[in-house]
Amino acid sequence: MPVSDQELTSLAATHDIISVGMLADDVRRRHHGLTTTFVRVADVPADIGAPVSIPAAAGEVRIVGTPTTRMAAVERVREVAAVAAGASSAALSAYSLSDLEQLAASEAVTLRALLEELRAAGLELVAEAPVDRLRDARRSVEEVNIAGLVLARLTVDQAPSADPLPFLKSVAELQRAVGVLRVFAPLPRRINPAVPTTGYDDVKRVALARIVVDAVPSIQVDWARYGPKLAQVALTMGADDVDGVSADDDASGEGRRRSPLEEIRRNIRAAGLEPVERNGRFDVVTR
Repeated sequence: MPVSDQELTSLAATHDIISVGMLADDVRRRHHGLTTTFVRVADVPADIGAPVSIPAAAGEVRIVGTPTTRMAAVERVREVAAVAAGASSAALSAYSLSDLEQLAASEAVTLRALLEELRAAGLELVAEAPVDRLRDARRSVEEVNIAGLVLARLTVDQAPSADPLPFLKSVAELQRAVGVLRVFAPLPRRINPAVPTTGYDDVKRVALARIVVDAVPSIQVDWARYGPKLAQVALTMGADDVDGVSADDDASGEGRRRSPLEEIRRNIRAAGLEPVERNGRFDVVTR
């Protein structure tokens, strides 16, 4: 049942995090039941010629960093794609859409032309789109789709204000306009040191995102960035997908039960949910 604007305002203002979380969990279960997906990521640097190491367990190979030139961006994708071709289930993602906007503008080419070049070099996914940094969110997300690529996740660079509702409503409106968003990660990538968030703030933002942005299928939390404890709580407050799980199975001599794969599975099950590994294409991975 849709939540009215008046109800949303009350939910955003309340300190009753349990009630907000229960409502968010209802929405989450309507979308996914108990299924909770996670993706194991192998990060590789954006520098041309840098070594590329891709663990066999990787479901997404992600080029991280900001490309310095159009040529460098395309060449690095070509290099990594050649290595990633041996990892059959892994999808290749790269770059921030806002960085690609700026790169296209600085080199006087259209964003679509740049995206098409990257796709021709082997790219499948634009790694992220920080919605608060995009010059024209609707147009840029549509350009990703038109170029034959997929946006891996819509993200937030920095929380815009203490009141998350206007921002979350703008994300919901963006999805109504473009209809292609698969994942929204509502917790900010950068924290303002002058106004740090608390765990309470973070899980409430996740819950409100699940309630307000109902048309985006998955609400995501970053395992590496926010840690297992907050990620586990977020899964009971509306999140259904976990990003940033290490693809390295080396448990540093501590045994299989301490491996990243077993840890993420154990944490999801402890929250009363069912872990399902996926790759960057959202295909289920069976191990």
